Amino acid sequence: MGFNFEALDVYDKAVDFVNDIYLLTKTFPKEEMFGLTNQLRRAAVSIPSNIAEGSARSKKDFSRFINMARGSVFECVTMLQISLKQRYIEREKFIRLENELTDLSKMLSGLKRSLSQRTTNNEQQTMNYKQ
Repeated sequence: MGFNFEALDVYDKAVDFVNDIYLLTKTFPKEEMFGLTNQLRRAAVSIPSNIAEGSARSKKDFSRFINMARGSVFECVTMLQISLKQRYIEREKFIRLENELTDLSKMLSGLKRSLSQRTTNNEQQTMNYKQ
């Protein structure tokens, strides 16, 4: 592992989710290739991509990228619900994928919280040095 984001469990879980989505959407109807298939894949890929890109930024920017990753999680939930209603996926698979997205959302929230705590701790240390 050469990059810091690769050590994050949430990043690994997000990449695994992308793999699940690619496998799933291979079974979607061909007429969805440029519709739901493409949108779902893009939203899924956006989750680990935002984690990776954000990790190279300031803590404030990283927090913003985490918010974008969470937004992509919510997009995936919506598209999976549509896929279920269109009968492109079975209910059991939908539930499993929705649970994965719930876990990802919680992990992203935890990562964001830890970043804000570190920022607050760093600000307090800086204030102590100035006194």
